[in-house]
Amino acid sequence: MSRSVDNAYLAIRDGIIKGIYPQGSHITAQQLAEANGLSRTPVREAMRRLSAEGLVSLIPNRGAFVSRWTRAEIDQTYELRVLLEAFAAQMAAERATEEQVGRLRELAVRMRDEVEGTTIDHEAIAAVNGEFHRAVLDSSGNARLRDIIGSLTEMPLVLVTFRNYSRAELQRSASQHLELVDAISVRDGNWAHAVMTAHIRSARHTLVRGTVD
Repeated sequence: MSRSVDNAYLAIRDGIIKGIYPQGSHITAQQLAEANGLSRTPVREAMRRLSAEGLVSLIPNRGAFVSRWTRAEIDQTYELRVLLEAFAAQMAAERATEEQVGRLRELAVRMRDEVEGTTIDHEAIAAVNGEFHRAVLDSSGNARLRDIIGSLTEMPLVLVTFRNYSRAELQRSASQHLELVDAISVRDGNWAHAVMTAHIRSARHTLVRGTVD
C-alpha cells in the first residue's frame, strides 16, 4: 500500500505543479484515480498527505480542492525567503569550501545553458534551480537553517513560479545565480546577501503578476 500511496502522491503533486490541477479546482478521488491509473484508496491517502502539506484543502461536505495561494500568503512566504536565504548566502560566502564553490558554479552554468537553449524546459530549469538553492544552504554550514528554508523552497508555490517566467526573466535569474557564485567565491558576504535578496524579490514579483486575492 505504501508504494501505491507514494505513486498517487507524486502523480497528484506533479499535476498541481504543472498546472494540470489549477489552484482552486475541485478534485475527486475517482477523477484522480482514473486519470493516473490508480485505485481510489491510495489516492484518498495521498490527498490526506497533500492536505497536511497545505497543497490540498479538504472541506467538509464539499470535497477536496487544490489550495489557492493569496497575495498575502505569497508575500509572507517570500518575505521569509528573503530574510533566511540572504542570510544563508552570506554565511556561504564565509564558510563554503572550494569544492562547494565549484559545485555552485557548475549548477549556475547548467542553468544558464538551460535558459539559453532553443526550447525552454521549465521542469529542467526548476530542477537545477532547486539543486542550486539547496547547494547554497549546504554551503552555509547551518543544518538547522537548511531544514527551515527547505520547507519554503520545496513548495510547489515556488516550483510553479518558473512557468510564469519569460525567457528574459529566466536569463536574469540565471545571471543572478552566476553573480552569487562570484560573490561567494571571493568571500564577500555583503555582496552575496545583496544578490540573493534581489534574486528572491524578483522571483516574487514574477509570481504575483496576475495574482488575485
